[in-house]
Amino acid sequence: MADYEHLTHTFQPVFNQDSKILILGTFPSAASRAQHFYYGHPQNRFWKVLAALTGENIPEGIPEKKRLLLDHKIAIWDVIQSCDIIGSSDSSIRNVVPSDIHKILTQAKISAIFGNGAKACKLFESYALPALKEKADSGKEPAWTPKDPIHKLPSTSPANAAWSLERLMKAWHEEICPFL
Repeated sequence: MADYEHLTHTFQPVFNQDSKILILGTFPSAASRAQHFYYGHPQNRFWKVLAALTGENIPEGIPEKKRLLLDHKIAIWDVIQSCDIIGSSDSSIRNVVPSDIHKILTQAKISAIFGNGAKACKLFESYALPALKEKADSGKEPAWTPKDPIHKLPSTSPANAAWSLERLMKAWHEEICPFL
């Protein structure tokens, strides 16, 4: 059995001041860490779903992926800045340090946050949301006060085999499009 590694997120979020929605994952997979960019596992359906959602071709390289996101006012990041993890197993995550999501919320026009899967939502609610509330309670920072702090999307991970690509596309379209 593999051992836990303490890892730190090594690449930046993708967003600009015009970003309207933020899609959060948990922590980069081993394939994503090797590529230094989001959703790098070849069987992860994230880029296929976003291409269908936006009417674009499936982006191949990092510049094309960034362009797709920014052209459609989509920001992406992960909930976790550092943690102990075994390989790419979200279920093994422990000793979480959340990402500073507040940074995006103050620099962009985010109207909704989406979690790519139940684990991303759970980690957001356990770690990131309390940090956002703490900053707001200090009176120094604006509060993130939407009706729903995070909207759960079905995971695009290959581990979520119960969801076909078509079903994922439909669910993501229904959730995200009202905010774009």
